[in-house]
Amino acid sequence: MPETKIVDQAKEDIEEGKSPSTAAGEFVREEMHHIREGKHGARSTKQAIAIGLSKARRAGVPLEPPSKGRASQRTQEAAKRAYDAGQGNRTPRASSRKRARAVSKALKREGRGAASAAALSRQAKASAQERRSANRSPKAAAQRGAATRMRMGVASEAVRKAPAPASGAGGRVANSHR
Repeated sequence: MPETKIVDQAKEDIEEGKSPSTAAGEFVREEMHHIREGKHGARSTKQAIAIGLSKARRAGVPLEPPSKGRASQRTQEAAKRAYDAGQGNRTPRASSRKRARAVSKALKREGRGAASAAALSRQAKASAQERRSANRSPKAAAQRGAATRMRMGVASEAVRKAPAPASGAGGRVANSHR
């Protein structure tokens, strides 16, 4: 069960116009703290992140399940169930006490290295390599931030005058020069 302050922070992020993945990051962060504190472990950094994302979906963060081809069929189905439960479209059945205890014991046996700074850095770099360079540049990040501020009506005059990204967040600006 996520802490109340984490759920509140995620709701605040959504109300501020931040993306669902940003709000879900609060849950992932909490999961990393749990591993570092020794509450449980994780086999890999990806597993630790997946646990956090699942908790976020169940808590009502509107984070869509991964699209076809982005994850295995089993992962997609699990994410869909968690998403539906969080959105109130599905009443989850409580897992048996025996199963819940088995999962907890299995996670406790796993190592704590998945939440280390080095492991998180490796995961972030690997994840970034999968994204196009145009989407991960500082300029693209600034444009995404400006778009969020515009959406929320807190943009400065300079941002309002700047040309908007051509296609979605992180796209190229139509009149930009190289």
